[in-house]
Amino acid sequence: MAHLSVWAGWGGVNTPTLITYYVLAAIIMVLVMLAIRGMLKGWMHRVQRQSGTIGLLPALPDTVGPAIIAPTKGMYVGSTLAPSWQDRIAVGALGFRSKAVLTRYPEGIMVQLTGGSPIWIPDESITAIRTEKGIAGKVLTYDGILAIRWRLPSGTEIDTGFRSDDRRELANWVKEGSI
Repeated sequence: MAHLSVWAGWGGVNTPTLITYYVLAAIIMVLVMLAIRGMLKGWMHRVQRQSGTIGLLPALPDTVGPAIIAPTKGMYVGSTLAPSWQDRIAVGALGFRSKAVLTRYPEGIMVQLTGGSPIWIPDESITAIRTEKGIAGKVLTYDGILAIRWRLPSGTEIDTGFRSDDRRELANWVKEGSI
């Protein structure tokens, strides 16, 4: 007669041990769900807190002249409140990391995000263009992130970070971007 407390699928694990596994798995799942909920709540609180400071982003121009710097493919790393390279902005298109194409026109800089709204940085708003080792939680061991400091219509100064697929292209941006 077969012993009832042995479950063949667990290779001889007795019922009390199996129940303990299930209880521990349920506790871990609840803790993970609470952690995710807390992170989402924190992100939404950050969006709420920053909405007044950020305000509306500049509108896209109707027309632009020929590109001064050819489109540069890479990654939009994120934007931060200047001068803090870690105070990430969570509002709208500025809040999400994405593949992007960066193009410089006489009127400003276009950041075309994959699957998102483009970000327009008017030329008169740009105060500095430089390379950095880190911005918005992305850190490198070399100056490989293009950081564009600019002023929003609300008056808030931010840094927008971009990591090029080919970091040699960043030299064109820093040379052209010198104010």
